[in-house]
Amino acid sequence: MASNLPLSPARRHFIQAAAGASAGLVAAASPLTSFGQTQGELVVSNWGGDWNSNVMKAMETPALENNGITVRRDLAAAPARKSKLLAERNLPRGSVDIAHFTDADAYELQAQGALQEIDYSKIPNAASMVVMSGIRNRFFVPWVFSGVELIYNPNKIATPPTSYADLMKPEYAGRVGLIDQIYFNYLYAFALISGGSMKDVSTAFPTLLALKGKVQPRIYPSHQQLAAAMQSEEVWISANYKARAAQWEADGLPIRGAYPKEGGIAIQFGVVIPKKAPNKDLAYRYINEMLAPASCKSLAELTYYAPSVTNAGLSEKIRSQVEFKEDERKRLHMVDYDYAAKNTPQWLEWWNKNIKV
Repeated sequence: MASNLPLSPARRHFIQAAAGASAGLVAAASPLTSFGQTQGELVVSNWGGDWNSNVMKAMETPALENNGITVRRDLAAAPARKSKLLAERNLPRGSVDIAHFTDADAYELQAQGALQEIDYSKIPNAASMVVMSGIRNRFFVPWVFSGVELIYNPNKIATPPTSYADLMKPEYAGRVGLIDQIYFNYLYAFALISGGSMKDVSTAFPTLLALKGKVQPRIYPSHQQLAAAMQSEEVWISANYKARAAQWEADGLPIRGAYPKEGGIAIQFGVVIPKKAPNKDLAYRYINEMLAPASCKSLAELTYYAPSVTNAGLSEKIRSQVEFKEDERKRLHMVDYDYAAKNTPQWLEWWNKNIKV
């Protein structure tokens, strides 16, 4: 990996799978009678928009709702949902059973005592998870992963961009689009082009201000709004997940992906169990269904994110669209969880006051 970061004890505790968990996974490959409940109500915290719609199509509706489970959805952006779990961690009983977050979000929550440690013996399908740094840990179960790269309109930009610095080209003034939801990735990207790193983004702040002065980037609240702006050619270039570029290209939008010379920024999306989840049995059933081959294949086909299991049965075409090439994978930068957790509140405040406005 591009960032071989030393692991603090806390970070090592987060990303390291317990030695006993692997043995437990083998022993757990049995019928799902251990889940206890085949009916009941499950409260799922998730992002809204097309991500939630695709989660419903890929897994929640066919695997749960069509089999007697009532799913209530608590949809909001990550900061609001994290605040809710933190507020409920000391209550006798929380209101959320399972919550979707990124790997960095999950680390921040577990560091503050808001999450239940995962018992992998209750997740038979986790036995097929890929072998990759941080892909299985004690507080977060990833479903899919991808990485940030450049995305652009080939009808407007004939030569594919090669660096995050290309977002600052004067000829793209008024045509650069950024997404408020993933602001943290822009801090990492602009740190990488200005002498910083994944554990020191201080150089990103003046560089982002320079970007603002040179090209006046348009800030969109979500992926869907950026997609619409690129379709209308209001925006020509951005930085976003490889999965989004592949999805939008497949949908017929004038979009292509380009891997930056600085390397991509890795991201994992998955779930956590809140410490005070009222229905942990159904939460484990949710995770097991999430990791089933059919669910992983369906989500990959809908979203173009790479699945976290090896037995999803993807076609060669889909596999080529969702997976990074070997040399690209080696240059993926991993988030330093300790650093991100300590600095996220300040980063968000700075972004809101200086770039989002």
